[in-house]
Amino acid sequence: MFGLIGHSTSFEAARRKAMELGFDHIADGDLDVWCSAPPQLVEHVQVTSPVGTTIEGAYIDSCFVPEMLSRFKTARRKVLNAMELAQKKGINITALGGFTSIIFENFNLLQHQTVRSTTLDWQRFTTGNTHTAWVICRQVENNAPSLGIDLRKAKVAVVGATGDIGSAVCRWLQARTGVGELLLVARQQQPLLDLQQELGGGRILSLDEALPEADVVVWVASMPRTLEIDQDSLKKPCLMIDGGYPKNLDTKVAGGGIHVLKGGIVEFCRDIGWSMMAIAEMERPQRQMFACFAEAMLLEFERCHTNFSWGRNNITLEKMDFIGAASVRHGFSTLNLQPNLQATAA
Repeated sequence: MFGLIGHSTSFEAARRKAMELGFDHIADGDLDVWCSAPPQLVEHVQVTSPVGTTIEGAYIDSCFVPEMLSRFKTARRKVLNAMELAQKKGINITALGGFTSIIFENFNLLQHQTVRSTTLDWQRFTTGNTHTAWVICRQVENNAPSLGIDLRKAKVAVVGATGDIGSAVCRWLQARTGVGELLLVARQQQPLLDLQQELGGGRILSLDEALPEADVVVWVASMPRTLEIDQDSLKKPCLMIDGGYPKNLDTKVAGGGIHVLKGGIVEFCRDIGWSMMAIAEMERPQRQMFACFAEAMLLEFERCHTNFSWGRNNITLEKMDFIGAASVRHGFSTLNLQPNLQATAA
């Protein structure tokens, strides 16, 4: 069985969903009530691959909402409690999605393996970052040419280049696509220098320096709400892959030759029959999901019960090849630009 640990996009959205599911005792509560609410296994599903393999899965709502991010202990407890529930339910491989993955990495939850009487088995959990990185790379490869962007001559800026997903994207683009030049953007200088040395190339720039030069921007960093982007300074056409969370790049720039694509989202080949993906605000919630969630499904399809994506900067090209091939084999496709947008660019 595979598991998905997720959460609502806001406190109000969580309350509405709780009411729909019949959890009236927390639906009417304030944020403090939600801070103490335990995780809930809210849905079971069956999924059949085009190759004929059928797997079962469960969606666990961590009862975390973004408004809790400032409460360090609460955020940490929410994720660990949801992981404990997944393990107690006997789930083979569970993916952390949305802020739960970010909390796990940034708050170094590996230091907290014991939750009450349960010792978490790290082999049962994955961040899903390998599949996310592969999907973002495919989105670059599939959509840049449709806008008339030749990747062999293009400058690709990776914002958040030193993170787990960002560094994997850099490795793939450097080794597999022969991009004209990588522009490396991140907050801390030493990790950037280390990445540059590993890649044997790439130019380190600030965000303000990189954006006007980039034909393609892969955004895999958290975006400050106060950030302003001078759209007039950007190249036209420019492909922007919004691979961060939450996905709000289209509120900063869009139109006028700037094409924003939600990154790291896949679509299954048939309806799944679940309801919880609607809280992730997918356009086609019966089929679309975050690639990190799909990684748990793929690992279950492949009977590969291991923490496939774990730690930081451990994503290899070989792992991306494996999960990418499994993604195609089991009926997942990447989210691409709409044909009318491509026609406009042409």
